[in-house]
Amino acid sequence: MIHITPEQKEDYWEVEALYDLCFAPGREALSSYRLRDGVPFLADLSLVMRDELGVLGAAIRYWPVLVGDTPVVLLGPVAVHPTRQGEGLGGLLISESTSRAAKLGWKHVLLVGDYSYYSRFGFERMPNLQFPPPTNQSRVLGHSLIDTDFPTGQVGKVK
Repeated sequence: MIHITPEQKEDYWEVEALYDLCFAPGREALSSYRLRDGVPFLADLSLVMRDELGVLGAAIRYWPVLVGDTPVVLLGPVAVHPTRQGEGLGGLLISESTSRAAKLGWKHVLLVGDYSYYSRFGFERMPNLQFPPPTNQSRVLGHSLIDTDFPTGQVGKVK
């Protein structure tokens, strides 16, 4: 049995430890982190997944960003504890959180990631976006949650 809940203040350091475990050192040097600096994550969309014993198995966070003048949510990071990988927990968190984003009125989700993984959730490559460097443009992916075109232009930080 798993439980998905919004990340709480008391989850913060445990989630950070999971991200440190799952990602390479220096993860915070990535350009996507510059968009997050000084901006709180979106509490309604940032989720943790725990088992029946309360052990953290996975987490996902979202941040507000702008594409041109259009508000968009930036997905990431999403992490699954190494002992739970391959169980579909990451996919479950992505599906649950994007569904919540749509219900909250968000129209578009952006991320930097592996197309072969995220395409199953409706994400497509976004060659018309200018993501802050250094970013591999082929890893910039977007998904419209409603039937509308994804905005184009410069991806920037929310002020």
